[in-house]
Amino acid sequence: MQLVVLIGDSGVGKSNLLSRFTRNEFNLESKSTIGVEFATRSIQVDGKTIKAQIWDTAGQERYRAITSAYYRGAVGALLVYDIAKHLTYENVERWLKELRDHADSNIIIMLVGNKSDLRHLRAVPTDEARAFAEKNNLSFIETSALDSTNVEAAFQNILAEIYRIVSQKQIADRAAHDDSPSNNVVDITVPPTADNGKTNRLQCCQNL
Repeated sequence: MQLVVLIGDSGVGKSNLLSRFTRNEFNLESKSTIGVEFATRSIQVDGKTIKAQIWDTAGQERYRAITSAYYRGAVGALLVYDIAKHLTYENVERWLKELRDHADSNIIIMLVGNKSDLRHLRAVPTDEARAFAEKNNLSFIETSALDSTNVEAAFQNILAEIYRIVSQKQIADRAAHDDSPSNNVVDITVPPTADNGKTNRLQCCQNL
């Protein structure tokens, strides 16, 4: 189970992004989230079934202490702003700091400019947001929960990236603790000799 959190200001469309991805639903009368809500969905990545648990956190200040507790177990985060409300983009920096203060240092973060259907009201240029994402090592995408644009892609991309990084880490951990001959590379330390007084470090490579 991969835990992903949705964070950002209240009203940017986090709940509708979640409901669009997990149930293909959109609610025009969506109310502010109280505390934390979650939903699950399974997707296929590299032929494997990945089950994701996605937490929708409240954007309002009074729930901040509750929601920040959910950052600790998250392996991924969608940091959402509204492309038609520049203030929600300005607050991204604060959300990012909060996430990095409370979450695992290896958490994968995607910056999401939601409500791309409101292009006639756009207040945040795409290039500006993309540059911010690159500067802060975030992936970036613009979405619309209303018309479904890029919603599937946003979740699929972050979950695929999480899966590959977690898989690589598991392989590396197994390799580090595997002393069997099937291990690819074995480090051998040779004790100091009388000739040079130095420890020679040899690497023995074995073919699988």
